[in-house]
Amino acid sequence: MSTRGLHAPVRPEWLAQASETALEPEMAIVDCHHHLWDRPEGQRYLFLDLLEDMEAGHDVRATVYLQAKTMYRPDFPPHLQPVGEIEFANGAAAQAASGIYGRRYACAGIVGFADMMLGNRIEPILEALERAGGGRLRGIRNQTARHDDPAITSNPVPPPAGMVADPRFAEAGRLLPTYGLTLDVFCYHTQLDEIVVLADACPETTIVLNHCGCPLGMGPYKGKREEVFAAWSARMKQISERPNVRLKLGGLAMRVNGFDFHEGARPPSSSQLVDAWAPYMLHCIELFGPGRCMFESNFPVDKGMVDYVSLWNAYKRMTAGFADGERKALFHATAAATYRIDNALLGLA
Repeated sequence: MSTRGLHAPVRPEWLAQASETALEPEMAIVDCHHHLWDRPEGQRYLFLDLLEDMEAGHDVRATVYLQAKTMYRPDFPPHLQPVGEIEFANGAAAQAASGIYGRRYACAGIVGFADMMLGNRIEPILEALERAGGGRLRGIRNQTARHDDPAITSNPVPPPAGMVADPRFAEAGRLLPTYGLTLDVFCYHTQLDEIVVLADACPETTIVLNHCGCPLGMGPYKGKREEVFAAWSARMKQISERPNVRLKLGGLAMRVNGFDFHEGARPPSSSQLVDAWAPYMLHCIELFGPGRCMFESNFPVDKGMVDYVSLWNAYKRMTAGFADGERKALFHATAAATYRIDNALLGLA
């Protein structure tokens, strides 16, 4: 199934109309969530595309690559085919680490795919992924975002219902700390009860909830922001009471969230993004605290609605009143600690 239409398409000519310069360009950033891919529908975002965004004005010192079901090895048995994605991301990391491109460590951490529904039979796959990662494998993520309404989808093939709360999923999750790995999870706000079940079932596992818990804004949720916010907030409060959960702030420029910036004549300004997103992100920080939150770009998915400079400017604007230590946590320290990125690598030792 094609991925075309799931997300707003990236339009370079439209994005070129953005004219902001980076605010506080000296602030160190770890972009804790992005993808790389070269897909048959003409979607291409590879190392040099990422590097161009990293060098657009902000001090992005390192990034974390997230599972995107790309570059699988068709010559491998099915459960081991995701090794190809780790090899691919590790290749980009090796390019960045060469020093030819400056001190911008793309893919310093890699989050890959291993089928969590295998339960305790997942271990040989984790070992194969570790070997392919060259010391950079940091976590596992499966495709878990699902809604019964077929119009609400972020994946070409929606996952089965109830997957995150399945005992086999938790059984695999409890093995991850042995390998020093996190468990990244992307769910819609209607699935957040499953995150509570998972966190309780895997108390020693660091679970990283992606994209602010994804408050939906399309389909039956369109035009119901207050109602959705109330339901989302109640579930997020429950999750915040689980100390093993971390939270990524970003991903709200996906179509499923219902924001329509891609329909404007020009890309949104950082001030417009703050107006739209600050209620969600500031509430997340209030619930979880800066030490458990980290900003992400979710590029190139979110690039369909916003350019890289304006995105990070928005994050800087909405936290302008925070203490220095809190901002350091949000922009790099929480991500570095969660994904074991050495401060010496970041130039912060």
